[in-house]
Amino acid sequence: MSSMVFSSVYVVCSDAAGIAGNIFAFVLFLSPITTFRRIIRNESTEQFSGMPYIYALLNCLICLWYGMPLVSPGIILVATVNSSGAVFQLIYISIFIRYAEKRVKLKMLGFLISIFAIFALIVFVSLRFLDSPSRQLFVGYLSVASLISMFASPLLIINLVIKMRSVEYMPFSLSLATFLMSLAFFVYGMFKHDAFIYVPNGIGTVLGTLQLALYTYYNSASREDLRHPLIDP
Repeated sequence: MSSMVFSSVYVVCSDAAGIAGNIFAFVLFLSPITTFRRIIRNESTEQFSGMPYIYALLNCLICLWYGMPLVSPGIILVATVNSSGAVFQLIYISIFIRYAEKRVKLKMLGFLISIFAIFALIVFVSLRFLDSPSRQLFVGYLSVASLISMFASPLLIINLVIKMRSVEYMPFSLSLATFLMSLAFFVYGMFKHDAFIYVPNGIGTVLGTLQLALYTYYNSASREDLRHPLIDP
């Protein structure tokens, strides 16, 4: 009886962590809306780059495939979060292409076609040539590589904050959502005993913690500077 209760609690906690991760990820997926409102209003992509959304789409597609029952049974919440992410990235890319100049438009279309070709090749190889355990390892390693490559962005932001001694380009809400999402999926991966989930999200949690620590430090420093101006009246 006690083992059944423990098992039920374990499943509930695991699902709760996964659902929390989906919610925090949804907040992150909404974060570029301000940028795209500006693009639509000005009818121009200006100096914005569409590449982060291309990379994010590939990452979401690979992780979506990893979370599918054909590859990794029992982690459907990984598939749901990445299916939502893929839809958001497609919307953002479509808007970007709509308002980009012709040269950039053609370049972005080429990248988009390449992303779908790469994803189709991954699906084909994993289904055609690999058995179930090998398929999970193959797609799992690809998903980890993809997720770790996405950490380049927070690392660049951390470097910028330290260099400029300012949190102007690191919004607190975005850093908090990144930390909470990574932490939730780290816990979810631990519950599922899946290193392909908890390792990259563990790294994400550490980076998120560092971002929040930097925000606290430099935000406090900025307030202190305001209290003590360099030139006294």
